[in-house]
Amino acid sequence: MGLLDVLDARLGDGLENLLCSHHTRRLRRLGWGEVLDGDGAGPFTPRRPVQHGNKIEVLIDGAAAFPAVAEAIENAQKYVHIANWHASPDFRLTREPGAPQLRELLSAAAERVPVRVLLWAGPPFPMFEPTRKRALAAQKAFWECGAVRCELDARERTLHCHHEKIVIVDDVAFVGGLDMTAVEGDRHDSPEHPPRDLGWHDHVAKMEGPVVAEVASHFAARWLEIAGETLPAPVVPPEAGSSSVQLVRTIPEKTYSFAPHGDFSLLDSYLRALRSAESLIYVENQFLWSPEITEVLLEKLSNPPTPEFRMVLLLPQKPSNGADTTRGQLGRLLDADTDKRLVAATLVSHGDAPVYIHAKLAIVDDRWLTVGSANLNEHSLFNDTEVNVVTDDPEVARSTRLRLWTEHLEADVSGPAHHVVDEIWRPALERPARVTPLPGVSRRAGRLQGPLRGLLVDG
Repeated sequence: MGLLDVLDARLGDGLENLLCSHHTRRLRRLGWGEVLDGDGAGPFTPRRPVQHGNKIEVLIDGAAAFPAVAEAIENAQKYVHIANWHASPDFRLTREPGAPQLRELLSAAAERVPVRVLLWAGPPFPMFEPTRKRALAAQKAFWECGAVRCELDARERTLHCHHEKIVIVDDVAFVGGLDMTAVEGDRHDSPEHPPRDLGWHDHVAKMEGPVVAEVASHFAARWLEIAGETLPAPVVPPEAGSSSVQLVRTIPEKTYSFAPHGDFSLLDSYLRALRSAESLIYVENQFLWSPEITEVLLEKLSNPPTPEFRMVLLLPQKPSNGADTTRGQLGRLLDADTDKRLVAATLVSHGDAPVYIHAKLAIVDDRWLTVGSANLNEHSLFNDTEVNVVTDDPEVARSTRLRLWTEHLEADVSGPAHHVVDEIWRPALERPARVTPLPGVSRRAGRLQGPLRGLLVDG
């Protein structure tokens, strides 16, 4: 290793250690110190209630998720509540001939039931999408629908946003990573990934059962603070299945009065599950530049818990930002992978056009699954508002992994996970296929963008 490489590594490590120390001090001050201090493991964080008796289904890609949301809205009998990063009034949830625009769909529902939409107000300065001008225009268009009520939430931390994506209709809730907009990409992708300008691979969890009331309560708490309207306490739906489900969140401190010290249960949930991994960590995410997450992954690669342990990371070829940061962390993982247990890949459509991995999903040991809006970066785990759901239902976790791996590999993936990684994933990366290796890894100092931004804006 040359002198430049040594300096590069030490600079990266030093700044990352500084950020991690800052996060530890911050969470200790807020009463969340055990999240980073301890070695807690297991499927659920003790900081949030676990709801039993639920039905949860992971809808893969927008072509499956959006029609399910549209159907729920069309059949609403009690209310429709939506909280998104952004929603475009002219967005169509389906591409069937004559499909209504979102504002038309919500306007029709509002003739029967209350319809409330809560969107991020956009950044104070037009630095990135959705601009405040775009958000105000969307609000105006929704208000013009008549009974549809739309409010904008401007309580973001500097350079951060309200990123959660939830829909609650009567006794069903949707939590995932898809926004109802065409801003910055095509959300209507499908498992076939047909060529398009920029198809987005993503997921939404559809849930029925008691957990729906938990999602509804979270929306109601935000709505009260922004709109000043107290909503009726949600009626807890009857049991609808056998899955235990937990709603976990990121809420920065001093954002809302209902969580004055913040809520970092989403980070806690991830760290507990990753620490407990024995045989498999599978991650699909838009970003991977949280040093707290990476340290756990490094430990698993350096000291594998079992001979069968494997790790598969599905990341975008070119993230919308922080590309070097993700690549820098990936370089650390590859350096630690002396036993060849790690596969790092991305997706392409037919004709080798890139598929944008916008997903926020992880599966551990086929017994733990999370899906929602949170990226594995400093924004989502500490400073944006985010919502994920977690289940320890092994049937849901395994069946979702098999569906995803079948989609990505176009092969029989029913064998033991470590065999599939070694015998199907790795060969697929060496020939033309739907999965392809991630492009070159940045120098370690390339991962400094995320930590630097975190130190500058993270109070």
